[in-house]
Amino acid sequence: MSENLKVPTMAGLMAEGKQPEVLFWVGCAGSFDDRAKKITKAFVKILNKINIDFAVLGTEESCTGDPAKRAGNEFLFQMQAATNIEVLNGYDVKKIVTTCPHCFNTIKNEYPALGGNYDVVHHTQFLKQLLDEGKLKIEGGEFKGKRITYHDPCYLGRANGEYEAPRELLRKLDVELVEMKSCKSRGLCCGAGGAQMFKDAEPGNKEVNIHRTEEALETQPEAIAAGCPFCNTMMTDGVKNKDKQDSIKVYDVVEMLSDAVDL
Repeated sequence: MSENLKVPTMAGLMAEGKQPEVLFWVGCAGSFDDRAKKITKAFVKILNKINIDFAVLGTEESCTGDPAKRAGNEFLFQMQAATNIEVLNGYDVKKIVTTCPHCFNTIKNEYPALGGNYDVVHHTQFLKQLLDEGKLKIEGGEFKGKRITYHDPCYLGRANGEYEAPRELLRKLDVELVEMKSCKSRGLCCGAGGAQMFKDAEPGNKEVNIHRTEEALETQPEAIAAGCPFCNTMMTDGVKNKDKQDSIKVYDVVEMLSDAVDL
């Protein structure tokens, strides 16, 4: 990573005899997808600014196995999970934060049965916690007064019941938060979940992400907020499909926060 970001690795800290408070699980999207890398950097920027004691696994991190499991390959999932759990337990990891709801859901809810027990939080939950503790201070920023709609990621919202943390962070930016007709527990998928991201579309008259983007555009937003790199990709593609990419951008909540963090 450039921009003078400090990103320590677990192996590096272990060599110094140190144990970080939290492991940042970057995830495949946040590591390899150019758009999602910006989300990773925005989160690290905030962690650096407020001196959070964290580390990443770096090259020791592998896919959680979520796509394999959702696609029906349980054997591959268990192999991937077992490898990751061995690494995590080897470093005696206690708390994990991730910017990907798919990683969040899998490590939180499916790793315990395989011997991986950790305190797992989504980055919006983590940032809200820091806000509540007074470690993070947010002041308006460039989105102040802007009309924003927030898309609930399936694996953060309906699967894990977290609706308020991302909205609370957005309210701190003094935005005008407008809800889509399908939101919170009635939220609609972006079309990428269940490993659909990696396969061709099935027969039908409209792509799921186009339908979801239309719901977002109905709120007449100046920007769309998301909390998942997959949702970000699908909603961005939807906005392009409607030729609105020049006027409406899709941001992760942490990207919107990164320029408004008061030091």
